Amino acid sequence: MTPSFRRTVAEHQEAVSALLEPVLTGLGSETLMLSRALHRTLDADVVAPRQLPPFDNSQMDGYAVRTADLAAGLPLGVGRPIAAGSMPEPLESGQAAPIMTGAPIPEGADAVVPIEAAEPSAFPGFVGDRQPYVPGTTVLLPAVVAPGSYIRTRGSDVLTGQPLLPAGTRLGPAQLGLLAGLGIESVTVRVRPRALLLSTGDELAAPGADLAPGQIHDANTTMLSAALLEAGWDVEGTDIAIDDARSFTEALARRLAGAGQASAERRGTPDLVLTSGGISQGAFEVVKLALAAHGVEFGSVAMQPGGPQGAGLLALPGTAEVPLLAFPGNPVSSYVSWEVFLRPACCAYLGLPARRMLSLPLASGLASPHGREQYRRATLVADAVSLTGGESSHLLGSLAQSNALIRIPAHTTSVAPGEMIDVLLIGDAA
Repeated sequence: MTPSFRRTVAEHQEAVSALLEPVLTGLGSETLMLSRALHRTLDADVVAPRQLPPFDNSQMDGYAVRTADLAAGLPLGVGRPIAAGSMPEPLESGQAAPIMTGAPIPEGADAVVPIEAAEPSAFPGFVGDRQPYVPGTTVLLPAVVAPGSYIRTRGSDVLTGQPLLPAGTRLGPAQLGLLAGLGIESVTVRVRPRALLLSTGDELAAPGADLAPGQIHDANTTMLSAALLEAGWDVEGTDIAIDDARSFTEALARRLAGAGQASAERRGTPDLVLTSGGISQGAFEVVKLALAAHGVEFGSVAMQPGGPQGAGLLALPGTAEVPLLAFPGNPVSSYVSWEVFLRPACCAYLGLPARRMLSLPLASGLASPHGREQYRRATLVADAVSLTGGESSHLLGSLAQSNALIRIPAHTTSVAPGEMIDVLLIGDAA
């Protein structure tokens, strides 16, 4: 059996990153239409193929004018209206052309006067859809208007050839809107990594199932699946929930061997196997008993919750090697393991922002075990942080109410009220 490890939090973070880095960086890229690229990560820099705006256009509904015509303070003749999407005629001297927001500035015009500044402050009746032009109408405009007023000049937003979005950018609505506005219809993104997720234990029942005596509903599969999906993974669940080492190993090997024979339309072997449960010091720790002889190392990290951990390249007979991370079974331990180890390891590849760590005063005091880096559920309110619930790693209610994790260093045994402490923002606070 592979010898167990004892690591600090930082040491295990490095081990997890080293395990996943070759897989994540080797997944390659794919080209998607913008409609399918939300929350995907750019694989290459994007450079502007054209400028924005592509032409000078009006910032307001109003009148396109030659500013030199305004100095005399006399009424101007109302020219033909200019709608967005049309090609205007050159503006004649002594005329003011009704212009709509976004419409091209006509040749000769050097400013736009908003309709609110005109007398009358409403367009003539013929300025409407399919209404015939009526010559001889006049409008009075301010005598002093600066050249360039209310004109969006071409290239004022984006220049042709300008670097826009670097590789590694996670595409949100604003980024996709920019690409669409530049006429880009598809984009090259990194392939989403795929995780095989399984929670072990004969005591687990699926949500919605009736509970037999001694059973509990499985929270970890739903919780970790949601965390992975939100971060940019594809997730596949499995019903391998056997507390017998041999049966567990055989079932997992069959699952991985079948994945390796998947069709070309679907990637086969997952990029990560993530387990929860079965790795502590009990007599029926199925994951540890089943996989310690197959490339996975199990041990402890000096932290609470989440001390028991497993990691390594799983190599079962007849299957390809695949990275495996083993989290504890208690839901809070499992979630803290995600936030502290797995999420940081895939941030750069997936374009995720790192969680913010703040230094804030603690509303009430607390005690912490010496030698373990402790993470306590907390709520950030204004400029202070308060504990949420107790220390126990099964308390799902307090986890759901939390938007932060307090980090207490391993050498600290107590924190006084008002003392500054490290706070990792999660959930809505992040």
